[in-house]
Amino acid sequence: MKYRSLTSYLYIFYAIIFAIYIVNVFMENETINYILGILAIFMVIFSFPLASRLFKVLGSTFILIGGFFYLQTDESIIDLPKILTSNMSLLVLLSMLPWMSSVVRSGRFDKSLNALMKVNVSDLGKLYARSTTTTLTLAAFLNLSAATISQDVLKDNLSHVNRKLRNSFISISTLRGFSLALLWSPLEILLAVTIFETGVSYVTLLPWLLIIAVTTFMLDAIWGRYHYKRYSYVSDQGTSSVSTHIHGTGKKIFYLAVALTLFLSLVILIGNLFNLDFILAVSLLIFPFSFVWSMIMRRIHSFWVIGWNTWKNKTNTMQNFIILFISLSLFSNSIGNTTFLEYVQQPVIALSEYPLLVFFLMQLIFLFMSMFGVHPVATIGILSSLLSTLLTIYNPLSIAIVMITSAIATLTVGTYGLVVTVTAVNLEINPYRITVSNLLYSLVYGGIGSIVAYLLL
Repeated sequence: MKYRSLTSYLYIFYAIIFAIYIVNVFMENETINYILGILAIFMVIFSFPLASRLFKVLGSTFILIGGFFYLQTDESIIDLPKILTSNMSLLVLLSMLPWMSSVVRSGRFDKSLNALMKVNVSDLGKLYARSTTTTLTLAAFLNLSAATISQDVLKDNLSHVNRKLRNSFISISTLRGFSLALLWSPLEILLAVTIFETGVSYVTLLPWLLIIAVTTFMLDAIWGRYHYKRYSYVSDQGTSSVSTHIHGTGKKIFYLAVALTLFLSLVILIGNLFNLDFILAVSLLIFPFSFVWSMIMRRIHSFWVIGWNTWKNKTNTMQNFIILFISLSLFSNSIGNTTFLEYVQQPVIALSEYPLLVFFLMQLIFLFMSMFGVHPVATIGILSSLLSTLLTIYNPLSIAIVMITSAIATLTVGTYGLVVTVTAVNLEINPYRITVSNLLYSLVYGGIGSIVAYLLL
């Protein structure tokens, strides 16, 4: 009972650690980083009793495997805390997301989205394309926040629908819309890393990425229309009641687009000014931007009430994420320092004379690694040793397209990836269920990219 009482104040402990981490990003002090690594161990210890059984098993597995590979390296056990902070920026981002969601809710933009989704919708088939489009539009501005906002809106709209059907619909439509936006967004880190590694300009990539995104969206929309067509959708409001709000809704969506465009512009400015990665720049900007935005809307009181309670509750219940991402830090860093990765690279080199096979193999490597908790950025790093050879054989544009489509496609199926994990926790379902439901989509998504890349050789 006493332990449970103490856990209601965990948000203070977490917030202090996150604040120290942010300060150290600018200081780059190895001693502070080491202390953060030790604190990360305590975070796991405190979080473990409160985590769900699934994440206890996953975290324990990653710790055991990561520990095994770490012992195969020449590193000392004393140095282990140094590698436990590599995913801390993800935890910082997760802790800040409630503030952006809160300002959207205080401005009742989620209500506007709710109304927009309901217009002229008679079955889930029609709602599917509407949901995917809404998430896609928001994701171009809000990144991960878009998925959580869309999911919360859909959870309310589909509260009367069978739980299994509802969760399937939400996880499929929102994650696919999310992935389609990130493919061409100039602020997506995976796209930026790909451009850096291949030397292909964004302007050269953009038209082909848009073609792939539009093609994939159309195919998925057609599938969703017919797959969910048999399920009727009855709104909790009459059609006429919803229609009367359309004009006001359109105006609010326009204001939302303007605000989010300004937000992303500031993210770019701050990122370039302080040489910060996208995740950290977003994390630093979310609160001040949300606060100023609430002042302009004259919603500052509701923003504070909603924001404080939401942030405190969400931060207090981060145990699953803490165990997952800190254990993944150990796993990813340990396995990256062994010769195990050489076995992944060898098949690609052996098949270099068959470009389409190489492209599909690269796609499968991204997919396979994502299912074992390896982030697509890390997979790009693994394959980077092959690029100097492949770029002399193939069109660099083709390699860039394969890498970015393969990387983005894994976001819908990466069992331990951030967006899948957030969705799993939000819907209270097993992340493997999300992986299975989006597996074929991921293969088609990446496959379209591989085919387009092959045609450009």
